[in-house]
This record gives sequence, structure tokens and C-alpha cells, in this order.
Amino acid sequence: MSGRFRDRKWYPYAVAICIGVAFYVLLMNLGRVGSAAGTFIGYFRAVIFGCVLSYLMNPLARWFERRPFRAVRAEATRWTLSVALSFAAMLLSLVLLLGMLVPQLAQSVTTFAGNLNGYVASLTELLNSTNLPLEGTVLDPERLGELSENVMETVTSFVGDNASRILSAAAGAGKNVFTWAIALILSVYLLLAKTGIKRGVLRLLRALLRPGRAEKVVDFFRRCDGILVSFVVDSLVEAVIVGAANAVFMAICRMQYVGLISVLVAVTNLIPTFGPIVGGAVGAFILLLVNPFHALLFVIFAFVLQFIDGYVIKPKLFGNALGVSGLLILISVIVFGNMFGFIGMLLAIPAAAILNFVYLDYLLPFLENRG
Repeated sequence: MSGRFRDRKWYPYAVAICIGVAFYVLLMNLGRVGSAAGTFIGYFRAVIFGCVLSYLMNPLARWFERRPFRAVRAEATRWTLSVALSFAAMLLSLVLLLGMLVPQLAQSVTTFAGNLNGYVASLTELLNSTNLPLEGTVLDPERLGELSENVMETVTSFVGDNASRILSAAAGAGKNVFTWAIALILSVYLLLAKTGIKRGVLRLLRALLRPGRAEKVVDFFRRCDGILVSFVVDSLVEAVIVGAANAVFMAICRMQYVGLISVLVAVTNLIPTFGPIVGGAVGAFILLLVNPFHALLFVIFAFVLQFIDGYVIKPKLFGNALGVSGLLILISVIVFGNMFGFIGMLLAIPAAAILNFVYLDYLLPFLENRG
């Protein structure tokens, strides 16, 4: 009966009309649908974060399994030890990073607040020496002088008027920390159950798809996984190299805020194309308030470091494994950044690589062989 029903001439048109109406209703209520989807996904935030953390720890756990623990014969024991060690390494890295960054950030804020008048005076003198028409603008030297005199009163008044909002923000931050703690614990359980999860997913795919299709789907996601893992690992290594080189240079030149600016440079270097520009600009601005000469040296070094990173470090790390043109990367950064914000910019390069091989290996052959 269903086969005869589908053979009717009007059936494809009816299906197309139904899909069109559903798509129109979705577009007309996109805001409500997005809000409802965001609320629904919010219930699974800890699970989503746990999946992300387990995915990030998986390459490290696999490396521990293949190298330090390869002599352990029992597969379950070998994998458990690898997961435990990768979890400990991740926690240790987080503690070391916070231990270096938090005191440096606290010292930077204290120093900045104590020397604010001197920073404003230095910036005012620098702006006056440029002879630029800055009257009435944000950088008007007279307005900067008033800012330095009233900043403490402004901060005190802001804290008093927005105490409830500040407490609410602190409570939200504490809730997020608790969510991430749950996600971290969940990630360990997900890693320990990885073999069973993969087996269950493969069995489900074989039950849902025709014979041979499940293996093709698995192969597709295996290629996506290879691209994403390679990109994440190489990006983290590159960020560590760039941040360490920046810290060594600043320490040799005896600049201030070494830890804060170096971590900022390393983190922003993860964002393709625009990240290094943002990190260099913010770091230069911070140093400009302290010592303009140090800011100039930092800018020069940032250009040299990005040149070395672009022509030496990146080719050595990434090679031609991703096979994505610069134009496609730039377009992906802009589009995915507009669609998904900061996360979209971070994942723009692997997304471009995946779309590129989907187009070349799947879409084009399908269109060419359609006749």
C-alpha cells in the first residue's frame, strides 16, 4: 500500500510543499525556535562539556596507551592507566597555568590601579606630542586627565549601585565552575567507556542503514576526527611555542606583565588570521601605558614572531595535511565567526578542511556520475 501511495504522481509535489511550509514556519519563528533549542541544550551543558573534554583528552590518553603503557598486556588495565594519567596531566597543566596567571593578574591589576595617574600622564604626554586634533574625542588629553581624577569615585559608585548584579554574576561564575567540575568527572567516565560506546554506535548504524553504508559513515567520521585531532594538537603546540618565545623575549627585555601578556598572546594565537593581531594590539596597549619604548619593542618582536610562525612553525607542524587554501580559511573564519562567535573562529580551519574534502571526495563525484 505504501509503495503504491509513493508511486502517485502528486506525491513528490506534496512532500516538497510540506517541506517548504515547514521551512517557512521555521524561518518565521526562528527566534523562538532558537531560544527553545538553547534552553533545551542548556539542560545538557555538563554532558556536552564532558564530551568536549573527553575528546580533547583522548589523543593524550591514546599516546600514553601506545608509549609508556604499551608493555601492559591487559587492554582494559592499559587504557585505565592511560586515562588516569591523561586526567592527571590535564589537571596539573590547569593548576600550573592558574598558579602562574592568577598571581600575575592580581599583581597587574594592583600595579595598574596604583600607577593609574602616572599611566594617564604618560599617555597624555604622548598624545600631546603627536599634535593630532583629538579635542572632543575619547582620547582628548583633558578628558583623560579628568578620568584619572575621578576613576576611583566612579569604580566605588559602580560597585555600590550594582552590588546585586555583581553578586548574581559571582553566583553564575560559581555555577559554571561547578558545571565544568561535573563535566571533567564525566569526561573520565566517557573515556573509560569509549570502547563500549563505539561498539554500540556502530551496531546502531548497521541496524539503521543498508549493508555497507555504516562502514562508509564510520570512515567519513574517522576522516573528520583525524582532521580535528591533528588541528587541535598542532594548534596547542604552536600556541605553547609562540607564548614561550614571547615570554622569553619579554623577560630578557625586563618588561612588565610577562605572564599575563604571554598567555594572552598564546591564547589569541589559537584564533586563525585575526587572533595574533588582537593579542599583539592588546599587549602593546598594556605596555604603552607602562613604557612606550617597551611597547615599540613588543610590536616589532610580534611582527617578527608572526613571520616566523607563519613561514616556519606552521608549515613544520601542519604541513599540507589539511590541504586548505588561504582564501577558504579566511572565508571560513569570517562566516563561522559570524555564525558561532569565538568558537566558530577557533574551529574555522578544521571546518574548512572537512567541507573541502566533502566537496572534492563526495559531492563532485556524485554530480559527475549522476548521469
